[in-house]
Amino acid sequence: MPHPAHDPRGPDAADVTTRVGFIGLGAMGSRLAGRLLDAGHPVSATNRTAAKAQPLIDRGLAWSGTPREVAAATDVVVSMVSDDTALEAIATGPDGLLAGLRARQTYIDMSTVSPHASRRLADRVRALGAQMLDAPVSGSIPQAESGTLAIMVGGDGEAFAAVEPLLRELGRSVTHIGPNGQGLVLKLAINISLAAQTLAFSEGLLLAERAGVDPDVAAEVMRTSAIGSPMLRARTPLLLHLPDHAWFDVELMQKDIRLARQTAADLRIPLPSAAVADRVLTDARDLGYAHRDVAALHDVLAKTPAGSAGAETEGRDA
Repeated sequence: MPHPAHDPRGPDAADVTTRVGFIGLGAMGSRLAGRLLDAGHPVSATNRTAAKAQPLIDRGLAWSGTPREVAAATDVVVSMVSDDTALEAIATGPDGLLAGLRARQTYIDMSTVSPHASRRLADRVRALGAQMLDAPVSGSIPQAESGTLAIMVGGDGEAFAAVEPLLRELGRSVTHIGPNGQGLVLKLAINISLAAQTLAFSEGLLLAERAGVDPDVAAEVMRTSAIGSPMLRARTPLLLHLPDHAWFDVELMQKDIRLARQTAADLRIPLPSAAVADRVLTDARDLGYAHRDVAALHDVLAKTPAGSAGAETEGRDA
């Protein structure tokens, strides 16, 4: 049975003497590593692009040249990378984290990757006498900065309990879901709704605009109505005025939707809204929005002639 963690402001704070290794300092990973530094943890890290680490080095982060060095020098290793290929790259080979892991060490992967790839890596970690947890997050850059992410964890219960206080430095909601891979399955389930809600809101907003309703008025009424989820309320300004810097870009959103669709195919269940979202995300990439925020779906629909949008493409399913 899933059980939520205690209040992050409670007495069970993480031991700041825990040496934390961090692999992957992109938009989300850099902010999580920064929070661990701010909490007082000694943090060693590596990243494919060394220049991205400099602001954190200036704040006290110790640079390591390889994932193997990170694992060998720390008590708990955390990673956040883009996809299955990147996960394989940091984990394997003579400089991979597997080469540096020790027995009874804990490795937490916070990436959103395929459950299958994560479980396969967890088996290799267990063969070394260590434990791996998949701990993907729900939330974007603002939540990473404020420590209010939702974190879903799959893996051994005792391993989870040991690092739970550390995870509470990063998320307001930290929940052990079940065995390896189940945190990832739940993250993919959440992102189906994220894509579908964003697409449906974009459709409704465009419909109102083209019928002559002021878009600011339409968006405000929609976001404060029964359909206004916390995610949509936060993203409404982005739908009206697409930012230059993405909270969560189209390319990553489509990657997650395709992981969800593959998982569903393995389980032999339909995901009709995910299939539609996938096609519209393809349209977005074709129009040059791959690295813009997923709120770009509103602009994409506005630029797509009636009858040719991904949502209306019978027979084009992947």
